[in-house]
Amino acid sequence: MPGYGILGPTEGTGLLPWSWAEERLRQSPRYWVATVAPTGRPHVMPVWAVWDAGCLWFSSSLGARKARNLDADPRLTMTTDNPLEPVVVDGTGERIVDLDARSRFLGLLNAKYDTDYAVDFLDPTVNGTYRVTPRSVIGLVESDFTGSPTKWVFS
Repeated sequence: MPGYGILGPTEGTGLLPWSWAEERLRQSPRYWVATVAPTGRPHVMPVWAVWDAGCLWFSSSLGARKARNLDADPRLTMTTDNPLEPVVVDGTGERIVDLDARSRFLGLLNAKYDTDYAVDFLDPTVNGTYRVTPRSVIGLVESDFTGSPTKWVFS
């Protein structure tokens, strides 16, 4: 990475393993989701989310700006909330209406955040359930800024 002094993959401490990124994606208490409005204006909001089966999942009121943005353009970026060991996911968000998938997401969300929402909380006419499929993920450790940046690319 020109200008930052980032070491190559065989220099420094080396690239991070995918398990490092997945652990942070599972354990992060909060996430930031960035979407793009039809005007091109960026929009960023904090959300609760869970990592499951290689995807991030979150919910949003269908009237919220992030949901309206995703209806117009499914591209998004999500990050974990730890700036010292960030994981940044670039991907696409798809609204999921399947009852089994929404129920699974809600069970994982309730377990992670010690809540007790019933499945009607995710009524697809009011609240959207979004599955974020990664296209690429970047992670780094701030204390090894020049040696740890790692990018994973998915097809």
